[in-house]
Amino acid sequence: MTRLRAIKCLSAGSWRDEPLCAITLNKDQRHRRRIALTTDSGVEFLLDLPDAIQLCHGDGLQLEDGRVIKVLAEAEELLQVRGQDSHHLLQLAWHLGNRHLEAQIEEDRILVRRDHVIRDMLTGLGATTAEVIEPFSPQGGAYQGHGHGDSHHHSHAGQSHDH
Repeated sequence: MTRLRAIKCLSAGSWRDEPLCAITLNKDQRHRRRIALTTDSGVEFLLDLPDAIQLCHGDGLQLEDGRVIKVLAEAEELLQVRGQDSHHLLQLAWHLGNRHLEAQIEEDRILVRRDHVIRDMLTGLGATTAEVIEPFSPQGGAYQGHGHGDSHHHSHAGQSHDH
């Protein structure tokens, strides 16, 4: 039997067809190029994309026959961060970025992976924190592009690497 092959990622909102099925993946599992996967309903397929990309909640993985598998972001254990006002939240975002933490930045809160050291730092800076379980879709880094096929080369302090 020939395994189904997903050959293209369709951005969330760009496809309208009823999906064949869905696959739920955490943030780290959603950064892929080529891997054998099994959907939530047991359908096995090979993800075979030209480049590694960050799959987002609601994206579609288009199979060779045109059918689509919907990508769902798995709920993860996160730390919700709120500031005293929007300016304070921006300051907190700066501190998190200064530590190179992945963060999902929203209008009135920031989500990061749970870490007691970071929680203590944020509390010390006047933030209100709460443990939540939600899908995690952090912002891509300045050198990472938007995930759908972007690949870049850059360097930090004389050390080069690719994304």
